[in-house]
Amino acid sequence: MTIEATTGLTTTSALTTGTAVSSGKQVMDNEMFMALLVTQLTHQDPSDPMDTNQMMSQQVQMAQMEQTVAQTETIQEQFALTMRMAAMGVVGQQVSYYDAEGTVVTGEALAASFANSVPSIKVGDTDVSLDSILSVNSTPTQTTDA
Repeated sequence: MTIEATTGLTTTSALTTGTAVSSGKQVMDNEMFMALLVTQLTHQDPSDPMDTNQMMSQQVQMAQMEQTVAQTETIQEQFALTMRMAAMGVVGQQVSYYDAEGTVVTGEALAASFANSVPSIKVGDTDVSLDSILSVNSTPTQTTDA
């Protein structure tokens, strides 16, 4: 058997071009579960069909997993909202925190920022992460003598 050279063909792979190759879905979702179920039913042995109890059990487990994921997302959103509300409640108050040298610094919380996952509080010229605040004290009210 002779092998002839082929001309004009070029092969390119992700390894030689340096492009990324998608690895597909990393999380099993309802769509993937249903595709797997249809594949199982299509290729099952007719003399030994799939147990319907097992199939129902798998569907229940999938529904429970989806509920758990939805609840986790809701809890995360509630926690983020709670942290934002706490940060807003600190504005205008005297707060204490440790600076870079480990010294306790006290100052008035001037503003809150939500740019990061944990809100930060502006104290003077310093941005302090909300979870780094040691204490909060109400500022004394200024009284004027008439």
